[in-house]
Amino acid sequence: MIKKNINILAIESSCDDTSAAIVQNGKILSNVTATQLEHTKYGGVIPELASRQHQKLIVSVVNSAFEKSGVLKSDIDAVAFTIGPGLMGSLLVGVSFAKAFAISRNLPMIQVNHMEAHILAHFAETPFPKLPFLCLTVSGGHTQIVRVDDYFSMTVLGKTLDDAVGEAFDKTGKILGLDYPAGPILDKLAQQGTPRFKFPEPQIPGYDFSFSGLKTSILYFLQKQVAENPKFISENLNDICASVQERIVTILLKKFRKAANDTGIKELAIAGGVSANSGLRNALKILAGKEKFNIHILPMSLCTDNAGMIGIAAYYKFLKKDFCATDISPIVNLQVG
Repeated sequence: MIKKNINILAIESSCDDTSAAIVQNGKILSNVTATQLEHTKYGGVIPELASRQHQKLIVSVVNSAFEKSGVLKSDIDAVAFTIGPGLMGSLLVGVSFAKAFAISRNLPMIQVNHMEAHILAHFAETPFPKLPFLCLTVSGGHTQIVRVDDYFSMTVLGKTLDDAVGEAFDKTGKILGLDYPAGPILDKLAQQGTPRFKFPEPQIPGYDFSFSGLKTSILYFLQKQVAENPKFISENLNDICASVQERIVTILLKKFRKAANDTGIKELAIAGGVSANSGLRNALKILAGKEKFNIHILPMSLCTDNAGMIGIAAYYKFLKKDFCATDISPIVNLQVG
């Protein structure tokens, strides 16, 4: 008897989101994520706390994914999980759960690169990008321009030399007194402001990025203004956020545009948590109209860390029978490609 469906249980636990999904034939049936709010009061993710929370949440999250999908545990054909990059303790929880589930049911295991999964999330819903395409992957830990020639043939053309763009947003938000994670809050405030303050653009050759200097210039600017007017930030918060966001977005898209024009690739995509930023999404649409690029922007549910994207990547690995051994360990600094 020929099995009609390929059902994959996917686990994502690279940082502070515990997520599980059921993917059937390359379609996401359920995608459940529990976000750890405990880190807010610390102004950043505490690795030990994150791993402990994953242990508490993972069973309920997986059960919820099964319930919402309508797929039985006995119908699962493979177990996929994030192998890296990420926090060691957090990754260990997901890898260990995947091992236990797979071994108990004699199922193959599929390791997935977290950053490649962000890119392959574009194959969760049509229209799919045409190969080859360029993807700007932007998150709290990464900023990269990646050339995608096939599902698992990717080349990093440019990357950040210091801070990731998400880190730049969050650290700027911290300077402004915003809660963690500050990126989404800064985005909302920016929508109500005018970008009237000018910040310098880093002069980095090629397709690489740098945000540490920009972050420092923002800090010095605010310190000077507050020294003259203690209420400067509160009186100009929306405009400050709009100005910071505009500069960051222009830095990203200037490099992205250069890579597209140099390679001649007109298919462009964005992925990662910062791809949810309204300023970036809108600016990319405007750029696409001017340059005749064909752009691909993910729905919000697939921008942040989620197991659905892990399951999509795993589906294409399943078709190749690209399985891994059960003695596999997390790779904290795993690279794209």
